[in-house]
Amino acid sequence: MNKMTRRNFLAAAGSLAGTALLSPIPAADASVRNVVTDGKKLRLAMIGTGHRGTGMWGKDLLQDYSSFMEFVGLCDINPGRVETGKQLIGANCPTFTDFEKMMQETKPDVLIVTTVDSTHDQFVIRSMELGVDSITEKPMTTDEKKVEAIIKAEERTGKKCRVTFNYRYSPHRAKMWELLHSGEIGELTSVDFHWYLDTSHGADYFRRWHRLVEKSGSLWLHKASHHFDLLNWWIDSDPEAVYAAGQLNFYGKNGLYRAENCRTCPHTGQCNFFFDITQKQRLMDLYVANEKYDGYLRDGCVFKNDINIFDKMAATIKYANGVQVSYSLTAYSPYEGYRIAFNGTKGRIDAWIQESKPVSDVNFDEIVLFKNFRKREYIQIPFAAGHGGGDKLLRDQIFLPNIADPMKQCASARDGAFACLVGIAARNSIASGEVVKIADLTSLKPQAAKRYERIL
Repeated sequence: MNKMTRRNFLAAAGSLAGTALLSPIPAADASVRNVVTDGKKLRLAMIGTGHRGTGMWGKDLLQDYSSFMEFVGLCDINPGRVETGKQLIGANCPTFTDFEKMMQETKPDVLIVTTVDSTHDQFVIRSMELGVDSITEKPMTTDEKKVEAIIKAEERTGKKCRVTFNYRYSPHRAKMWELLHSGEIGELTSVDFHWYLDTSHGADYFRRWHRLVEKSGSLWLHKASHHFDLLNWWIDSDPEAVYAAGQLNFYGKNGLYRAENCRTCPHTGQCNFFFDITQKQRLMDLYVANEKYDGYLRDGCVFKNDINIFDKMAATIKYANGVQVSYSLTAYSPYEGYRIAFNGTKGRIDAWIQESKPVSDVNFDEIVLFKNFRKREYIQIPFAAGHGGGDKLLRDQIFLPNIADPMKQCASARDGAFACLVGIAARNSIASGEVVKIADLTSLKPQAAKRYERIL
């Protein structure tokens, strides 16, 4: 022992502490839905064949789950991109630019929605009306009227929408849930949650379509809905009221110079944000080669004057069970990651997760457990690829038969709605300068104990 460094010892101890969490999830009982029925493969159609669709929900599915699913149709408004997407995925199915035609001709069991955020609602709702369940990328949608329309469509049709909150599945975030729900710090009273996007990944939101609030709902929705869903899941309650502030301080109009996009910019020698898309073959194939169809520039300037989303945001959130949250998001940090602290009646859980430029060479995420009147405990969770290891675990639960859900990670339309409603309330609060009550936005009413629904 005296020859071991503190770090090596803690890493070893942390690996043991996380063993139960990282072990395969046990098979569920017979009540859990099995997507594989009578030996038939699940028939999937997808709308939106951009980077996320062709990767996480395209090629990766065929690579790992082809025994259980098959693509029967791919659709995109850009005819060149949908054909390129088909090649990148490796699918053997027809392609479409007409959504209705795809749905009528291919008759899928499930639709995957990976389009621009502001259009999610129209495809989710229409799929339900056609008798098809859907899986949608986050955010589920971008305003309260669209949230209400999706909830009503579920009630009207009996079909379901699942929202793909992969952050719930990453082992270190699941370990936090486990610690909270095992009562390690007593009754949870408040949370401090601060997220940092760096000048690489964070900047990328400002060069893409996400820079426009009318398409992404702003980072309050596109990015922060991930964080709000984590909070809702960890706290196990519904958000009740939001007060927020936000500004555009760094990107957009704040730049010293600007252009339409990086490839045509005369300031590449002076700009730290120059993005050479020609070095990214996948992006060249998907986007640049198909600009002629829709004019979309994947390497847009981060200082364009049309940018209308915030790059600095903060909110105070009150939950129906009394928990209070202090949240912030900064989109121009020198590193990427987050700091979080859970405060309880018997202690506190702390974590500083660095997703880029870590301060040391460790290969684990560390959680620190403080109990009142006791020494702190360190728990290390090994690094894993794909959003902290969450991507594959999420896909496993959707596409493999008989996978249980002991930590309630499956996210329904109701979960997707409340994650969106926090961001929508924050936007409305900034506009009005007032506290916004979640119950005033839609027919959904916050509950002190979160309602859980296992779907697809």
